[in-house]
Amino acid sequence: MTVDDECARLAAGLTIPALLHRNATEFGALPALSMVGAAESETLTWAGLREAVAHWTLGLAGHGLHRGDRMLIMMSARPEHWLADLAAVHLGAVPCTAYDTLSPDQLRYLGQHSRTPLVVLEGAAQLARWQPVLDELPDLKTVVVLDETAIPADDSRFRSAAEVLAAGAARHAAEPRAFEQDWPALTPDDPVAMLYTSGTTGDPKGVVLTHHNVIFQSATVETLVPTPEHAPSISYLPLAHIAERMLGIYLPVFRAGHVHICPDAKQLIGALQKVRPASIFGVPRVWEKMAAGLRAMVDAMPEEQRTAFEHAHELRLKAYRLRANDSAVPTDLAEEVAKADEATLLPIRAMFGLDNLTWAGGGAAPLPVDVLYTLAGLGVEIYEVWGMTETTGTASINTPDNFRPGSVGRANLGMEVKVVADGEIFVRGSLVCKGYLQPDGSVAKQTDDEGWLATGDVGTLDEDGYLTITDRKKELIITSSGKNIPPARIEGLLRSHPLVGQAMAVGDRRPYVTALVVLDEESAPNWARAKGLDVPDPTDLAALATHPAVLAEIAEAVNAANERLARAEQIKKYLVLPQAWTPDSGELTPTLKLRRKVINDRFTPQIEEFYAEPAG
Repeated sequence: MTVDDECARLAAGLTIPALLHRNATEFGALPALSMVGAAESETLTWAGLREAVAHWTLGLAGHGLHRGDRMLIMMSARPEHWLADLAAVHLGAVPCTAYDTLSPDQLRYLGQHSRTPLVVLEGAAQLARWQPVLDELPDLKTVVVLDETAIPADDSRFRSAAEVLAAGAARHAAEPRAFEQDWPALTPDDPVAMLYTSGTTGDPKGVVLTHHNVIFQSATVETLVPTPEHAPSISYLPLAHIAERMLGIYLPVFRAGHVHICPDAKQLIGALQKVRPASIFGVPRVWEKMAAGLRAMVDAMPEEQRTAFEHAHELRLKAYRLRANDSAVPTDLAEEVAKADEATLLPIRAMFGLDNLTWAGGGAAPLPVDVLYTLAGLGVEIYEVWGMTETTGTASINTPDNFRPGSVGRANLGMEVKVVADGEIFVRGSLVCKGYLQPDGSVAKQTDDEGWLATGDVGTLDEDGYLTITDRKKELIITSSGKNIPPARIEGLLRSHPLVGQAMAVGDRRPYVTALVVLDEESAPNWARAKGLDVPDPTDLAALATHPAVLAEIAEAVNAANERLARAEQIKKYLVLPQAWTPDSGELTPTLKLRRKVINDRFTPQIEEFYAEPAG
């Protein structure tokens, strides 16, 4: 049996409710869902979680949610988010999490496009975003709110979650079989969730995923990246993000794992230290910050300790490079690595909460190779994946047994990848979504007659099948001299410096490349304190953006990036901006991707100034 066949066997015929039933029956006493820092008594077991889902399911059904309906959720990371989501799935409805940074205008579009009859909100903060547009959503009948003190008076559409759950619990007690009636009719091809894309190039698209999509993806992880049974994991990304949906909901249901919810990504290190997970996924900024923190730690070490670290780091890198080239690691080197790791590197990994780690993943954007090597030398090997919401998260994957630093791996199990003449990547296979939701409620497939999906990403395939992403097709910079330049590489090199939070390369139809640079809201103040800068408030980014020491350090970062870029790619001019870019301020999507058009429009005067005079 091939690994593809094994993966298909693991996923065959399953739905998420069927797996939840299995977990409650076979692993009912095992922990399923916890909040980081909460008392152990507050942990939901698999049996307890399914019981709570039953109450939510029957309560939502009693308030007008039916099979085929779309249900929008806006909540922070908390157990009720998982319960409401899984309840909708048991009804055959389609849950969809909305990012909590969306504006009322964006929520209007989602509500109208999805034609949702029911929305679940957490409290006053979420209601403040929804209330201005509720009257413009003709299909909306019910708004369920967790915090009943936030519910406005004299509006019959509102129900408290407590009221909904009480009704569901009462029906469950009176009709124990009611919860079991509908979900067995679900099939692997039925929708399990909908996720709206970021809308960087137009209106967001509602990507509809099936039970088969998410369970097959879980089976690929089980097959390619085995971890201990019922392993603990940390959920810290928004559930509106496909990576967190897979790793925070579907994979733990598939494996009967234990999810620890970390409600604030800034608390991730503390959560790692507490949970010590076997696996963790990070967007590039997570790994960039960890690498920067490691470098700062090493720089502060006494000479003897630093020398020991550098020796151990180099040994691990030597073995890592051999494995990356499909070469065997000699026995004597493996023994040296093991000895140096236990004495020097393992204690440092433990400080980060990564001492039990067997797999670390990276994705969403390219990760600078020097970050990969910095962390690989510590013993934290990051295996980059590539995909999108439309491919259920990953279409290609690096694994501990087959990887190439700088690539995003080979085609995932059940998937095919090809690169066409203009460099665009096409994919097909079991992980490709059902399609995009249409305004009439239908789902339109997005593949061609042969099943291929155009991804919009540009890349190359090497002779061994490893895929390298160069950029988004629509984001390539084409200079006035005709040079095609991928901005992501330039921006990644800039962000590898701890002072830089975000950067955007500019130069389309221009004679040369320039850049807008934004300081990191966390690292820049820490750097200023460590350097003893004479500023009244180290958290004042505007003050730091004009400080000579900061500007000198950014200049070094630009020079370091330019040394690794071809001449046509090098940054000729740049500007350090006085404020951060965030989803709330509009320059970033909720998944922290650059909204290039917004940034270009917002900073047109500064960009025009770059080109007012020729570069020196």
